[in-house]
Amino acid sequence: MILQLVHLFGLLVCGSQAVLQVSISLNKVELSVGDSKFIKCTVIGEPVKVEWFNPQGERIVSSPRVALHTGEDSSRLTIYRAVVEDAGIYRCQATNAEGQTQEATMVLEMYQKLAFRDVKSPQEFRHGETAEVVCDVISSPAPAVSWFYQKGSKSMEITEEHYSRFQVLPNNNLQIHKVTKVDEGVYRCEARVEARGEINFVDIEVVVNVPPVLSVVQQSFNATADYQESVTFTCITSGSPDPEVTWHRNNIYLHGLSVPRKGQQLERSEQYVLNNLEGGRSTLTIRNILQGDGGDYTCRATNKAGSEERELFLKVFVQPHITQLRNVTAVEGSAAMISCVAEGEPVPEISWRRASDGRSFADGDKSQDGRVDVRGRHGRSMLTISGVKLPDLGRFDCEALSRIGGHQKSMFLDIEYMPKFQNNQTIFYSWEGNPVNISCDVKSNPPATMLWRRERLTISAEGTANTRVHTTDGKSLLEVTPVSDRDFGRYNCTARNNIGAKYQEFILAQADVPSNPYSVRLSAVSQRSATVTFMKPDSHGGVPIGHYLVNYKEVGSQDWRDVKSHGVQTTVLLTGLEPNTTYEVRVAAVNGKGQGEFSHTESFQSLPIREPSPPAVHGQRGVGKAYRLGLVKQDDGGMPIVEYIVKYKTDKEDQWMTKLVSGQHDFALLQPLQWNTRYEVEITARNVKGLSEPTFYQFFMPQKPDIIADSLFSGLGLGPVVGLGLAGLLLVLVVVDVSCYFLRQCGLLMCITRKICSKKTTTSGKSKEMEEGKAAYLGDGSKDPIVEMRTEEERITNHDGSPVHEPNETTPLTEPEKLPLKEENGKETLKPDMIEIKVHSDNSIHTKQDDSKA
Repeated sequence: MILQLVHLFGLLVCGSQAVLQVSISLNKVELSVGDSKFIKCTVIGEPVKVEWFNPQGERIVSSPRVALHTGEDSSRLTIYRAVVEDAGIYRCQATNAEGQTQEATMVLEMYQKLAFRDVKSPQEFRHGETAEVVCDVISSPAPAVSWFYQKGSKSMEITEEHYSRFQVLPNNNLQIHKVTKVDEGVYRCEARVEARGEINFVDIEVVVNVPPVLSVVQQSFNATADYQESVTFTCITSGSPDPEVTWHRNNIYLHGLSVPRKGQQLERSEQYVLNNLEGGRSTLTIRNILQGDGGDYTCRATNKAGSEERELFLKVFVQPHITQLRNVTAVEGSAAMISCVAEGEPVPEISWRRASDGRSFADGDKSQDGRVDVRGRHGRSMLTISGVKLPDLGRFDCEALSRIGGHQKSMFLDIEYMPKFQNNQTIFYSWEGNPVNISCDVKSNPPATMLWRRERLTISAEGTANTRVHTTDGKSLLEVTPVSDRDFGRYNCTARNNIGAKYQEFILAQADVPSNPYSVRLSAVSQRSATVTFMKPDSHGGVPIGHYLVNYKEVGSQDWRDVKSHGVQTTVLLTGLEPNTTYEVRVAAVNGKGQGEFSHTESFQSLPIREPSPPAVHGQRGVGKAYRLGLVKQDDGGMPIVEYIVKYKTDKEDQWMTKLVSGQHDFALLQPLQWNTRYEVEITARNVKGLSEPTFYQFFMPQKPDIIADSLFSGLGLGPVVGLGLAGLLLVLVVVDVSCYFLRQCGLLMCITRKICSKKTTTSGKSKEMEEGKAAYLGDGSKDPIVEMRTEEERITNHDGSPVHEPNETTPLTEPEKLPLKEENGKETLKPDMIEIKVHSDNSIHTKQDDSKA
């Protein structure tokens, strides 16, 4: 910085004479291979250009690895990922307008850091060979390398004095003579550069692979084929790493001869089960052994260090085996010969079984009818059937037996026969313009071809203008659409196969409309409906009846109304009738051809309108002090039910309470009711004609549930319960004393009152009236409430003259339950409230309970 100031001062003194001064920020740079560095060159003066030159004297041109960044009075040289060849002297040269140049130099020295190149871990070696553990390390100057053996947390340096089998080679690798499993472990390669004090290391895992050692538990096995037997071969192996065991198939033995075969590796399958168990045990299980499974097998163990194998042998005994049995086809009436050939050791005996009836035949046997005969010798048997019949068709089982076991196979005896017709219907009905399908069903073997003929003329498969042929397996449909009388008559179906031919004749007859039904009867006649029953016609015209048509009308009217039956039902319901009206009814049958004649006309009269039948009632307990009555409508008498009149009372009262329910409802809710009380109910239905007979019903309201007691005492202990009991007893005593005060004018409260009242001369008028009312009620001794009868026109007012709101259909019949009074005997009795009964102009009754005291 001081030098730059001196140069600047010199320039100021000299005036216009410009002198260039060039300086580099670093005169000497040490750079490691692969590192990056930049060097700045500064110029004092007025340069026109600043350039850099490499150690070879060449001008440096900016590139991706060596970059230049030049300004007016400076330039920066950047070297990326330096290499050894970058070492040398670099020059920074500045040039002014007069062509004068000045330069500065910088020395770049390169060195190599410690670096390990592609050192692999782990490194594997074979047991017993000379192992060379590779540790490729570079640096400049060359490093000093030491080797250490890592044992747990300790690290021991390897020297030739202590480790005679170990040697550090000139290339810094570690050589181990006759390496063993004991030499396995982690080795550390440590490199040092003394000049720089640089040190680094790499840990290398050494793995020693030991060749497999293999042994077998049992070398030879015997088995019998076709008995679903299994044989398990076992090999025991050791080695490092754990050997991979494979199984191979060598020679095979057929009929006692060894057939060479290349050692094919066996793969896991349903027959071959391969397992690797603990302790180096490997097994091969051969399942469902067959004759061809006999021969040599090889167990081979392989790992990185080598392989070893052992041979095992399987000898298979042959059970009887059927080698020849074929299906046979015979013509009905001819002879069928079935042959069965079997082999095995020893030679098996052959028998037959017919599957259709389970009958068995051995050598020399014959059937009872003499048609079945069996002959055989030396593993061959021939079953002969003479005069084959259709029942002989089916499966035959051939069974070969010996002391080793048995074998069974089946064959099928197929019987060819000429066509046989399966039709039950040979007469078909139709009419002009109506298509009909004539079905020709044929059973034959082999399948037959079918042709249709009409008056010796063959009908082609494409058909004609009014005929079509549809053919499937064993069936041919001739679709005929008659257009005139000539299309009715006889049609011939001919079936033919290579056994023979047969034909069957069909008749196409003209269909007619059905005859008329008869025995028309009317039943269940009411005001609005009636049921018509009748007998089916004697003739359906050749075509099934589709439905029946019922005509009915009022007598004197010309307009018939139609009702169709459901399918072919002979009962039809007439609805929408007018009450007390005479009707005429007739019935006709309808089939595909058309409508038949009507039956004889019958007359009937609907019932006149009357009062409805009594409703049916069923009840169930409601919520709280309510009871629900279900109302089931019966005969409404020809007019809708307007309303139900429900009257109810307790069995101890004479006064009925009334509730009106709309005829559209199916229930009545009675509330509020008294606990532990039996009620009588009378229900009447009303239409515009009048009232039905009443239906009577009774029900019982149970005891009032003690919900409070259950909830209070369920979680309390003995002490709290006793305390509550004493408090309840005290409360009962107070209630009894109060009752005695009002009912008998005695008790503790009465004494206190008399003492207080003796000091007073007057009492309130309201209290006096209340006492007089109680006295009047109690003196009478009656338990019935006071009833006041009023008409609808009378106006009801309160004591203060305000109007009383009248009840309607939604107003409860009674007020909510009030606390009952107690008589001396403890029985409950109703409070002496007033019940108001209103009689409306339509004779309906409403009741209301007055809250005022008597």
